[in-house]
Parts: sequence; structure tokens; C-alpha cells
Amino acid sequence: MSKTFGAEAVIAARAAGQRAFGESYVQEAVEKIATVADPGIEWHFIGPLQSNKTRLVAEHFDWVHSVSSLRIARRLSEQRPASRGPMSICLQVNVSGEASKAGVSEAELPALASEVATLPGLRLRGLMCIPAPAEGFAAQRAPFAELARMLQRLRGAGMDVDTLSMGMSDDLEAAIAEGATWVRVGTAIFGSRTGYASSVAAGA
Repeated sequence: MSKTFGAEAVIAARAAGQRAFGESYVQEAVEKIATVADPGIEWHFIGPLQSNKTRLVAEHFDWVHSVSSLRIARRLSEQRPASRGPMSICLQVNVSGEASKAGVSEAELPALASEVATLPGLRLRGLMCIPAPAEGFAAQRAPFAELARMLQRLRGAGMDVDTLSMGMSDDLEAAIAEGATWVRVGTAIFGSRTGYASSVAAGA
């Protein structure tokens, strides 16, 4: 996750071999994408997405990991430039049932997946989660194992899904043990985020 880090940090990581970068603040990301101007980079949007920001995301990103409503998916579909090809989409699942977390419930997931899979300009790739913090390897693995089971159930229903976006710097080993295909690592690569202005977050 390169959010809050400048273009120079992205360029340095790219020089070291990293090609996928995650962003959560739309305006910051669009400016960074333009500054870096590297067609070999794959840009991933991860985080809450407001309706008034979907066009920018549809135009500039390759992936969105955090779709949790049909309304947002439809906007991305309608606004995706045909010249860019299909945008890869992960559906965010609220595996811990936290009121403060975005994401659909397990019960809501099959219907949303079926709808999103039919939208032009998008390709449903899989699932994403941000579980509640847990202490210990076994406790960390449990929600990731549940997300992996949900993905298998979608496959069993005939959906062509292959992606598990789960795990961050503090729990990536547990996520990998349960089959993560994307881990969202920021602090372990770029260092800690300090002093980031709340005004930027408010404009995400």
C-alpha cells in the first residue's frame, strides 16, 4: 500500500521490482499516477469508494478491491473506458461482522457476486476482507480461512474467481497460509505513516 507516500517512494519501489501499488485516497492517487507515469505499474484501489469518485477510479485504476454494493459496481461499469479493458473487481466481505467495517455479509455475497459478474467493463476476480485484529497465528488465520471457503463456494456455483485479497503487514503470514493471492503490505515496505493530514483522508 503506497497510500500517503509520494511518487518518489513509488518510483524507488518500482526500481526494486515492485509493480503493483495500492491507493486509498482518490485525488492523491490520480496525481501520483500522473507523476509516476509508468505504464508497467498496476494500480489497485483499496478502501471506501464514494459515488462521486467512481469515474476517476474507473479511468485510472486496474483493480478495485473494495466493492461492497451493486450501486458502486454499476457506476464503475458504466464509467470504465472501453480502451482500458475490463477492470478487475474484488468484493469486500465483512468477515468479522464489525459495524465500523465496510463489506457485505456472507448471506448477501452470492447475490451481489452474481450481479457484478454480469456487468460489462468489469471482471469479478474474487474476494477481499479486513478482519478485526487478532492475537496469535491461529486466531489470525480463522477469518482468512472463512473467506477462502466463501471463494470456494462461489467457484462451486460456477463463477470464474481466483483472487483472495487479504492480509496486511501484521498478519500477512496467516493470510498466505490460507491462500491469499494479494497481500496488502505498506508499512513493511515503506515504513510507518506519520503526520498524514486528516483533510486528505476526508477528501478520499
